[in-house]
Amino acid sequence: MAEKIKNIIRIMEDIAPSYLAESWDNIGLQIGDYEKEVNKILVCLEVTQSIIDEGIQKNIDMIVCHHPLIFKPIKRIRRDDPIQSMIHKLIKHDISLYCAHTNLDVAKGGTSDVLAQSLNLVGVVPLVKTHEEKYLKLVVYVPKDYVEKVGEVMCTYGAGHVGNYSHCTFRSEGIGTFMPLGGTNPFIGSQGNIEKVCEHRLESIVSKKDLHKIIENMIKAHPYEEVAYDIIPLENKIHYEGLGRVGQLEKNMTLSMLCKTIKEKLNMKTIKFIGNPQKEIKKVGLCTGSGAEFIDDAYKVSCDCYITGDVKYHDAQYANELGMAVIDAGHFETENIICRPLFETLKDHMQMNQYNVEILLSDEDINPFKTI
Repeated sequence: MAEKIKNIIRIMEDIAPSYLAESWDNIGLQIGDYEKEVNKILVCLEVTQSIIDEGIQKNIDMIVCHHPLIFKPIKRIRRDDPIQSMIHKLIKHDISLYCAHTNLDVAKGGTSDVLAQSLNLVGVVPLVKTHEEKYLKLVVYVPKDYVEKVGEVMCTYGAGHVGNYSHCTFRSEGIGTFMPLGGTNPFIGSQGNIEKVCEHRLESIVSKKDLHKIIENMIKAHPYEEVAYDIIPLENKIHYEGLGRVGQLEKNMTLSMLCKTIKEKLNMKTIKFIGNPQKEIKKVGLCTGSGAEFIDDAYKVSCDCYITGDVKYHDAQYANELGMAVIDAGHFETENIICRPLFETLKDHMQMNQYNVEILLSDEDINPFKTI
């Protein structure tokens, strides 16, 4: 049975939340209908004429890609313009298009993490902070026999995450008092009588973005007709997201050896670099795609080498003056590596949700650059 696009988008929101995208970006459903049902999804880096032809041949209903097809405002749709022609073709063949761009760069398990993992970097953190999560403390008072159930529901919906730990709560026992008034239907006690109940103060940290769904489901699990709870703002700096990554190589290597390693990992025939090929590299910064603007950021956190794509002449000269080794591993090469992990992740989510949707990985070579 086919699945609606709006449910596929919920999965993509789990993989690469839209709030992580840069303000200038254009992500999400670019062509299609949230209520449309899909049987087949094609995963690729970006949309080209050859990708669309592949989709038509394979009876694809939806394309999920990294690079947005519609980036600038469209004033008309004419077939003599490359972008507009592709929009026309997708609409004509009823193929929907969803894009996850800078949100996929920033997201855990996204493009930057995949490149960092391919180099076996350790101690990996974002290079440039772009999003800091706001946290609150949720406190609720629960009768003793229900504290386990309510606590489990809260944590299931996102409460209690601190670093790499989940289900973090604190519980203290005390006496709760209340008097049911007219028109109530109390779980414990009777109207007009003051009740004293053994209760637990159950508290846990929650992210602001998850607060509504946690409270909604906590109230459903709570036995009381009226649930008493507190929301306390916090200043804790617990979790942040950002573009690029910084990490340490498991074993020091020369710049020359690191270039060879990257060529092998990214299946490159040639690679460009700036710096002394014999320089010893330990701390590495990286940003997939076009990230030359962050050379200075990598320098400021004492990276021995910075890896990105689309490095221009003046960027290279600037890095040289800083004494900063830089490897230009290509825009396509540093981002195309996300396609297979995204394909595998989508397949796993379809199985977990019991969605009968086939996920395909494009086999088209769309790299515009060739080497001789």
